[in-house]
Amino acid sequence: MDMAPTRIGRALVVIVDDRAGHTEHEDTSGPLVTELLEEGGFVVDAVVTVPGEAVAIRNALNTAVIGGVDLVVTVGGTGVSPRDVTSDATAGVLDRSIPGIAEAIRASGLAAGAVDAGLSRGLVGVSGSTLVVNLAPSRAAIRDGMATLTPLAPHVIEELSGLDEA
Repeated sequence: MDMAPTRIGRALVVIVDDRAGHTEHEDTSGPLVTELLEEGGFVVDAVVTVPGEAVAIRNALNTAVIGGVDLVVTVGGTGVSPRDVTSDATAGVLDRSIPGIAEAIRASGLAAGAVDAGLSRGLVGVSGSTLVVNLAPSRAAIRDGMATLTPLAPHVIEELSGLDEA
């Protein structure tokens, strides 16, 4: 494999943190997702942390879509507790869902022992020409979810950009 992967597109990482006010909390998810995206050929524009509130999550997703990124990966807020609203906020932004990728991320995460991935209500879909992916927050769920997503994302992005019509 090449040392420098082909540039696939621009990405944004959105960390959903429902622990507002816990300034001692250091985000390790953002750097992990960034590293995995860059290994997969993406240029990461930014890592944004938002509170676990539907409006804040929707705003971050809409800003990314308007900004023209090819891929947005959210981390966190995908579980079954009442505080977990990422999936609900994402549903309001998507034009089309891609349930097969979301199911593959859940199944592979569960098979790898990432219980939060298996229980995730995370969605995958398209908003405008941006692929939006919700991941559960454990390091295992992120690693496995990105391993599942990385080979699939270029195909979706290629279709959205119209390159497959050449």
